[in-house]
Amino acid sequence: MGFRALRVINEDRVAPAQGFGTHGHRDMEILSYVLDGGLAHKDSSGGGGVIRPGDVQRMSAGTGVMHSEFNASRTDPVHFLQIWLVPDRRGIAPGYEQKTFPPEQRQGQLRLIASPDAADGSLKIHQDARVYTTLLGKGDSVTHALAPGRHAWVQVARGKIRLGDVTLSAGDGAAISEESSLRLTADEPSEVLLFDLA
Repeated sequence: MGFRALRVINEDRVAPAQGFGTHGHRDMEILSYVLDGGLAHKDSSGGGGVIRPGDVQRMSAGTGVMHSEFNASRTDPVHFLQIWLVPDRRGIAPGYEQKTFPPEQRQGQLRLIASPDAADGSLKIHQDARVYTTLLGKGDSVTHALAPGRHAWVQVARGKIRLGDVTLSAGDGAAISEESSLRLTADEPSEVLLFDLA
């Protein structure tokens, strides 16, 4: 738990009609990334809706926010990642944003989904971090350049990839420092998140 500004990545599987009742957070940037099913979200900033695969939601807890999350289905499980990033300052106004990133934007390429400047239509986060996602077919590769002094975290959401000579499977993560570039190659169809961190 805790690498640079990345505080934690929770991988949750929630049974039909179950979830997390109303609870509070402060001073945290929270990204929800759904892999399967639908996640119903409601919060005190007025944000709400159902997050499905391809959707990414950003909730800035800031001065404090109450929220709940439930499986939107009474029959199918939901599988999602909830990512916490420490914001670059405390006490910001709570906020909520949700966007869809279709598979064709992610297939065989790194798609920016969150950044401090909302570049390329990404969600705006209050931290010097850039979050990417990719869908890779077997044998596909993507490369990401790391600027001097930057660090990376790679999280395999599903599938199996090679990062250099290291094999990572679903649920595995890797911290990278003092490298100028990363090359991810899929050994089977895979979904991967990459964090470029200060």
